[in-house]
Amino acid sequence: MTCETLIFAATCDLAGHVRGKAFPSGDLPSRLKSGVGYTGSNIMLSAFGPIYATPFGTKGDLKLVPDEAALASVPGLDGKALQLALGDIRNLDGSLWSCCPRSFLKRAVAAMEDEFGLRLLSTFEQEFIYTGVEAAAGSSYAFDMYRRSGLLGEAIMTGLRTAGIAPDSFLPEAGDRQFEVTIDPAEGTRSADQAVLLREVVRGCAANLGARAILAPLLSPDGTSSGTHIHLSLRDLDGKPAMHDPQGLFGLSEAAQHFAAGIIAHMPAITALTAPSVSSYYRLRPDKWAPTWANIAAQDRGASLRVCPVTATTPEGIARQFNVEFRVVDAAASPYMALGAILHAGLDGLRNKLALPAHPQEADADYAAAGVSPLPASLGEALDRLEASSFARAALGEALMTAYVMLKRSEIAALDGLTEQQVCDRYAEVY
Repeated sequence: MTCETLIFAATCDLAGHVRGKAFPSGDLPSRLKSGVGYTGSNIMLSAFGPIYATPFGTKGDLKLVPDEAALASVPGLDGKALQLALGDIRNLDGSLWSCCPRSFLKRAVAAMEDEFGLRLLSTFEQEFIYTGVEAAAGSSYAFDMYRRSGLLGEAIMTGLRTAGIAPDSFLPEAGDRQFEVTIDPAEGTRSADQAVLLREVVRGCAANLGARAILAPLLSPDGTSSGTHIHLSLRDLDGKPAMHDPQGLFGLSEAAQHFAAGIIAHMPAITALTAPSVSSYYRLRPDKWAPTWANIAAQDRGASLRVCPVTATTPEGIARQFNVEFRVVDAAASPYMALGAILHAGLDGLRNKLALPAHPQEADADYAAAGVSPLPASLGEALDRLEASSFARAALGEALMTAYVMLKRSEIAALDGLTEQQVCDRYAEVY
């Protein structure tokens, strides 16, 4: 039987899930204008499914409009390819809706270009647990674990290329049954689109092999965590590197120092957007190889903002490779909200010419004595910091701030009374 091809128009919403509606592929030209039906309360769908609370009620209509530039083929089941088109949530008159996650990022991208003549080049690294392989002692980074993963790596590489994404690497990671996939960077909103597609490619490839790829922050509170690391670099409007100055603090250019300073200054608040689940904060604990302080450090994987090493030897090559890595992220976050939060914070640093702090670099440094801010210890604390931040309120806008905080506080309430292991189990079911 020959089946009609459909296109699934979607957003990666405030819960970090890809949700939307499918339509016949022949209708794409008209759907690029009319979109598919959406309503405000759809953005309040929780990580677990139900709408626990909403400021929108039952009234109002919107449209989810696919972006043809973000249309890609991703793996379905039994070898079938599915057409997924990411897009924007718009008002019926075509204007961008104030609570659209993708538009939150697009506003920051536009402001960077308009105000400072800068573009952000970035990429997402994604860790996950693959259920299709047995755990084994000594398997961290091991060729044996790679071998026993079978066709997974090859399937993911093929799936990424089919989706129009250039793959970089596939590797067994430190945890039991844990793997990581990295991809080439992209500019602006395209980078977040790629991150959404990357996750769906990984999930689809695992499903085709009769298994699951679990992208939840942790499977157990004492286990190895799965993070999402975002590499960031600045370019001017001609595409030339604008991140590096060998004489600058940490090797950063003046603009990059202000940009990084904004990220550091607002990190305790934006953590609510980049690490947005209750179990995210079981990961952000000492001895988890994850950050616990809002700090910057050179080549230190315990730092929240890591100045990365480069392999180039010429000045031009070094400038092109030079980047920093934001490590306070996991896959419970919408890539649009996470990258948007980072970019808005960096923008604030540029606007106010914030000075980059010279944080201590010693492994046993006393960060508290040095005035470094600790990261929030729970989602509730992170939301408190977000709500108290005038910067975050301005960046998000009142409508998105209200909706996001309501969604996440209802998520906390839904997990009330569960043990930490039970909380991890709930998130492992849905991410």
